[in-house]
Amino acid sequence: MKKTSTRLADGRELIYYDIRDDTVRTAADPRPLPPVATTSEIRHDRLLGDDVAIASHRQARTHLPPADECPLCPSRDGRHTEIPDSSYDVAVFENRFPSLAGGSGRCEVVCFTADHDTSFADLTEEHTALVLDAWTDRTAELSHLPSVEQVYCFENRGVEIGVTLGHPHGQIYAFPFTTPRTTRMLDSVARHHTATGRNLFDDVLADELGDGTRIVLETDDWAAFVPYAAHWPYEVHLYPKRRVPDLLALDDAARAGFPAVYLELLRRFDRIFGPGAPPTPYISAWHQAPFTRPAERAGFGLHLELFTVRRTPGKLKFLAGSESGMSVFINDVPPEDAARRLREVAS
Repeated sequence: MKKTSTRLADGRELIYYDIRDDTVRTAADPRPLPPVATTSEIRHDRLLGDDVAIASHRQARTHLPPADECPLCPSRDGRHTEIPDSSYDVAVFENRFPSLAGGSGRCEVVCFTADHDTSFADLTEEHTALVLDAWTDRTAELSHLPSVEQVYCFENRGVEIGVTLGHPHGQIYAFPFTTPRTTRMLDSVARHHTATGRNLFDDVLADELGDGTRIVLETDDWAAFVPYAAHWPYEVHLYPKRRVPDLLALDDAARAGFPAVYLELLRRFDRIFGPGAPPTPYISAWHQAPFTRPAERAGFGLHLELFTVRRTPGKLKFLAGSESGMSVFINDVPPEDAARRLREVAS
């Protein structure tokens, strides 16, 4: 992997990640861009104990432009985009419309490929390994920022999820706090250790492997399963078999084995609803340990959660009164049935 860091016309950082070590990136951004102006602030909810990002400037962000106006494609034929070069493998840049900014964290866009008309599932294993390298490198770099407690790498795919750009891309949020979901996991890990003396992530993985009914696929280094209490119609958790706190700690074997496993999961998601169905909308989310809680990092288990809001062809799972009002999920698809279906659509 070769990494090249540069700046866009308004000062935002842009990083190219290339498969070939001899790739040269010298293209400059000629756009007359004004400086980025954000209104992002973090407000604390005293009743729930969580934090909310207020970012009114995001109302003006680009929304579902046609392919020939996509800002994530390479700059070609006189049209200048967020990527000044005429091609790229993987590119990461600071979001022009960040939810978090300055002393309140940082938001980055990860362009998985220069090809506008493809998806992550269509990438090669070599290219997927490069994306993993980019996620890992950005996690390492962002962890050194004084305002950052936790780094979250994720992909939203599909307009049903709320995607505003159709180009294959993901995002990275560097939070100035530990997210509520991670805090709940850490609390559960602590309670489980107090009660049993064991690690909760290890026990969850062992229980799923022992039961077997919700296992979707398994290799020497990874296991993918539908969790016992899945919240979403089709939801898969992907665990490395050797527990580590974050992407930086993955060993060589797990890193080498990840592309094949992950691509297979994404391709199965696209086959869940049968031939001719539109691409399955999904969220793919890496859960990593916070960097500012060393006493708890050792007990956390890096894992990826992949889920879709589509429950049947043409029908979505909406967060209604119980979910949105009380955070009590109601799942219409039994996890065992979801796992069975994901095994049936193996390539």
